Amino acid sequence: MNLNSAAREYQRKMTHPVIFWFAMLVKLPSAVFWRLKIKNLDSEVCQVSIPYFWRSQNPFRSIYFAALAGAAELSTGALCQLALAGKGSFSMLVVDFRAEYFKKANQKITFTCDQGAELFKLIEALEVNQSNQLTMISEGKNPVGELVARFHVTWSFKRKA
Repeated sequence: MNLNSAAREYQRKMTHPVIFWFAMLVKLPSAVFWRLKIKNLDSEVCQVSIPYFWRSQNPFRSIYFAALAGAAELSTGALCQLALAGKGSFSMLVVDFRAEYFKKANQKITFTCDQGAELFKLIEALEVNQSNQLTMISEGKNPVGELVARFHVTWSFKRKA
């Protein structure tokens, strides 16, 4: 899918390490604290990584569940922001959040949400004052590709006048 100029600019900023760091420092400081990084962001997929190190770990020598949740939410939220960029005024809110954990997160974890096409279609179909929801799934895998956690983030969108 072709991105409009506002979406391309958002994509450029979110994938530029320095600009991303400053944006997160202002808007989402925990992302800076946990060293979240957007590895890939396009109209189909967003990938966010979180390292395993002293600021992200819990007392059980794994990544703290809230840090994992932050990385998972960012992988869905950045994709949402990309889909909304340059398309007018919208409100956007998480209305449900569920998590499943499968394996100890004691290595760098990369969260992937690949529902961009579905999301872009939903956003394009929204009329003024109309709202809709989409449950987006982000899967976190360790460096050898083992599934560590799966998050279900339900976003609500409303197009404003």
